[in-house]
Amino acid sequence: MKILIVDDHAVIRAGLRQLCTGDPAWRDAVILEAQDGEAALAMQVAQRPKLIILDLNLPGLGGLELLRQLRDQDAAARILVFSMHSEPVYAARALDAGARGYLSKHASPAELRAALTRIAGGLTYVESEIAQALAVQAGEPRQMLSERDLEIMRMLGEGRSFAQIATALGLQYKTIANSATAIKSKLGVARTADLIRLSVEMGIGRSAP
Repeated sequence: MKILIVDDHAVIRAGLRQLCTGDPAWRDAVILEAQDGEAALAMQVAQRPKLIILDLNLPGLGGLELLRQLRDQDAAARILVFSMHSEPVYAARALDAGARGYLSKHASPAELRAALTRIAGGLTYVESEIAQALAVQAGEPRQMLSERDLEIMRMLGEGRSFAQIATALGLQYKTIANSATAIKSKLGVARTADLIRLSVEMGIGRSAP
């Protein structure tokens, strides 16, 4: 059994490694680590891990796009998203992109072990509170947000300008401006400031210091 941990924080990777090797079920597992999307894709090609524990907040290649590429490289990859985001819209997009499970970093070690066990066995696992929220919010406008919409809102919530977002995503300024207009329409707001506020309130981004 090979398990790949993808997280840009070394302390999180170390904690997950200890949790896996400390469990009798995973004691003999080979634990691999990657701190960003590029390293994760290379590690997947070289090692073909059976399980991948994936954070969504990564430098460079965004977590949702990385998830899609990991699945494109290996359709059999069993991916558990382990994220700081408990907002159900993220879980919905991750599951749509091919994740087998979704767990917030507020979950207990026991729940993480249970999620890994179910996913390794070919089943799925979504944290109960998030699963309930997904059911309740299925008809809300925010569920119409695409992966790019979420990425743009995350960057707005971090205080980035349209120009900075365009550069980060390799797109034209006009494309980002038009996308922001479309997002406003989906969420029923009129100003970019409202998108920034919603981004923070939804747990997608964080306001700049």
